[in-house]
Amino acid sequence: MGKLDGRSALVTGGSRGIGRAIVLRCAQEGADVAINYASNEDAAREVSEEVAKLGRKAEIYQADVSDQATCEQMCEKAIDDFSGIDILVNNAGIGSSAVNRPTISESTIAQWQLLLGANLWGPIHMCRALVPHMREAERSDVIMISSVAAQSMGARMGTYSVGKAGMEALAHTLAQEERSNGMRVNIVAPGLVDTDMGRKLISLLTGNDDMRLRDADAPFGFVCTPDDIAASVVHLCSEDGRYITNQRITVSGG
Repeated sequence: MGKLDGRSALVTGGSRGIGRAIVLRCAQEGADVAINYASNEDAAREVSEEVAKLGRKAEIYQADVSDQATCEQMCEKAIDDFSGIDILVNNAGIGSSAVNRPTISESTIAQWQLLLGANLWGPIHMCRALVPHMREAERSDVIMISSVAAQSMGARMGTYSVGKAGMEALAHTLAQEERSNGMRVNIVAPGLVDTDMGRKLISLLTGNDDMRLRDADAPFGFVCTPDDIAASVVHLCSEDGRYITNQRITVSGG
């Protein structure tokens, strides 16, 4: 018996990296999964096939989460396809390395629009589209995948950390507004994770994207994996996390 039996999740950015791990862990625990992707249809189909092998239902949905109308259309379709959604994981995001980590004064409006579109407006659009529907469930969960960047506020990370800080403010407010409706809202904030985004960041910082070179200096002797993040997400959405809301779980090895 799985921890999420009978539930349906929508995971944004679910085709690769942390999102892919969350999709597969949810399916392993008994949930059906709606998989959002931005552009890599092949990767989305591959992970949906993995979900099917686990005996769960999966559908894929192409949508740019920064676009309100597209988000609304995707959510309407997913609700229809799955006869309801009761878990939303706002995972889709764009890292600071995508815009070469400019300082605040050097950053352009286009760079801000790109990162805020995915990292802040995406969760806003998704919550506005799904939260009213999710109130109908006996229990529902919203998980925001944030970052330690929203805590450290490091130099040259502003275009990223500002969006993630806004996402966390969104989560804390939503948690208080929706608690009476049986909705839990929590944040999972990873540190460095062995993903394409993580490798691109360390390549910019060090000139080498080999995560194995960082294992020896990482907490517990290894860099965090997407599966470590997925485990925290499933815990929060399961009965084990039934009394947890309005919290940030930082997954960084301390």
